[in-house]
Amino acid sequence: MKKVSSALHVFDSISALMRHHEQPAPLHPLVALIDYNNCKAAVADVGEKYSLDFYKISFKTKFSGQVKYGQHYYDFEEGGLAFLAPRQIVTVPAETSSYEGYVLFFHADLIRNYPLGNNIHKYGFFSYDVSEALFLSEKEKNVIASLFDAISRELDNNIDHFSQDVLVSQIELLLNYSNRYYNRQFITRKTVHDDLISKMNLYLAERFDNRKSPLSGIPSVQELADHLGVSPRYLTDMLKSLTGLSAQQQIHLHLIEKAKHILSHTSLSTAEIAYELGFEHPQSFNKLFRQKTNMTPLEFRQSFS
Repeated sequence: MKKVSSALHVFDSISALMRHHEQPAPLHPLVALIDYNNCKAAVADVGEKYSLDFYKISFKTKFSGQVKYGQHYYDFEEGGLAFLAPRQIVTVPAETSSYEGYVLFFHADLIRNYPLGNNIHKYGFFSYDVSEALFLSEKEKNVIASLFDAISRELDNNIDHFSQDVLVSQIELLLNYSNRYYNRQFITRKTVHDDLISKMNLYLAERFDNRKSPLSGIPSVQELADHLGVSPRYLTDMLKSLTGLSAQQQIHLHLIEKAKHILSHTSLSTAEIAYELGFEHPQSFNKLFRQKTNMTPLEFRQSFS
């Protein structure tokens, strides 16, 4: 580790990152794989804040210390996978001490002309907080390790007309396995997530009951995620895995249920109800209600007459 630095370093190429940390030049200009077992020096200086213009996948088989990601710290001691999308900021604190595993960097230009270039946004874990990293069983670690080994072997070959095709397919396979294991994690950590869902339901019920909606508007996914202490994308992926509904759909579900209660128990006009629920325009409330129930608010009220 080098001395602590508080400067923000922005790297627009993998080669620049390697030069900054006095690492060998990448074997491929758009991909780099570092084996921590063969490189005991850390990839980042302690205290360094950095932002990359390319993707990063960290596979820690064992780690002593913490990494700061945004406002949170994550303990990698148990090992696992963490993903970083371009232009996110990471800070490495002074207590970081040792790594075992790999880190893979790849530039968007590598996958730009492949289906993966259009589909990578579907791998939501690139938008997760580092505290929402993927924990792996020993069997899963072995699978992931074999994929990193395959990428390493391909990078050791001389670059030819097939190199990029092979590397992109290997990266896509790694991402697909990660998707599978994240879905498993949602299920195996169901008790934790059930508590999160209960907390979400309570918050939304209170949010629509305490008459703050006219002042603060309809709850957003970001607001809900902030209250629960998770990233918006993790919240949506977790909810879709366990309930079949996204975070936005959950918000709408609570909103419509509240609207139905008001329509059936009060004589408030639809405009007054819309305002009470946080809508700026009654037309927006009417449109959403009809979309979710196949009837207008007035038709729903009349069905109780």
